[in-house]
Amino acid sequence: METLSRRALNRATLERQLLLRPAKMSAYDAVEHLAGLQAQAPFPPYYALWARLHGFRPEELAGLLESRQVVRIALMRGTVHLVTAADALAWRPVVQVIYDRDLKQNAQHAREIAGLDHDVVAGAARELLSRGPLSTTALGTELARRWPDVATASLTQLARGKLPLVQVPPRAIWGKAGQTTYACLDEWAGAPLSPPSPSALIARYLRAFGPASVADVQAWAGITRLGEVASEMDLRRYRGPDGRELLDLPELTLPDEDVPAPPRLLGPFDQMILSYADRTRIISDEYRKRVITQNGLVKGTVLVDGTVRGFWEIKTSRKAAVVELSPFEKLPKRDLAALESAAGRLMSWARPDAETQEVRLLPVT
Repeated sequence: METLSRRALNRATLERQLLLRPAKMSAYDAVEHLAGLQAQAPFPPYYALWARLHGFRPEELAGLLESRQVVRIALMRGTVHLVTAADALAWRPVVQVIYDRDLKQNAQHAREIAGLDHDVVAGAARELLSRGPLSTTALGTELARRWPDVATASLTQLARGKLPLVQVPPRAIWGKAGQTTYACLDEWAGAPLSPPSPSALIARYLRAFGPASVADVQAWAGITRLGEVASEMDLRRYRGPDGRELLDLPELTLPDEDVPAPPRLLGPFDQMILSYADRTRIISDEYRKRVITQNGLVKGTVLVDGTVRGFWEIKTSRKAAVVELSPFEKLPKRDLAALESAAGRLMSWARPDAETQEVRLLPVT
């Protein structure tokens, strides 16, 4: 079994994540290729595509949301992702176990809904949503007309757990604001959900993130017992730098480990930071604690030679915009120059209306 160095693993990941060079592909093809984008907040997917695609414009992704070709839906790990409608229909049945488990164990809602027939409540919610999208509050209020003794928030939680609910526009449309408003995925997309296929989910993960271990796949998906599925698949097997078995699709090749990895600015909540059990291929354990806050927020990160070496933030005041770069260690001058140039482009892209724009390099912390 071939052993991969950490650097070889890093370069393979960067290539699959479209981060070795700007990709010339459509936003739709990129969302599909990347196995979806983290979308806990409305706008990180736009930054993810800016970092990866040549000439990406926000209105391209906004148009895909409005045309229902891509959707925002709770999927892997119980978190909101932006995925193609086709992938949402295929993947929600695979990860439904996450939501079934939550309805039984949720500290805030499980006891409140324990005495209800979950299927009946879900059916009532589907009927309400068939008349048109509803906000979180409106859906809970309508359900409470039938179950007045149950907290509205718990009724909404039950509906979200039992039904594949998408967050519909104008939520997450670039330049617009919108509260979370739900519709049923199959009705919104005009197609039925697919039979669950864990092996297909594993294959898509490996295409976007591999080579990777079973533990990595399970950390991304949020479900267990995938080793049993993977053992029946036709996969290539490597050994990682720590001796673990790594899986990959047999038709995929790996780049040379000495291929250059130009400096990059990744957006908040980038999936590169969140999609592995062992994240050291991209970020050290020490730096991970500085990038991911205690309340689960993930800062925009600075990549140098393929690994996280700091974070960045955009700060605005009236009509001024500043991108602050905060390196964790001393970086070569050529890399700092490349990062400052990238920060200027990012600011012009993200805040084109700002009358003054500045890139500020902070001292090493």
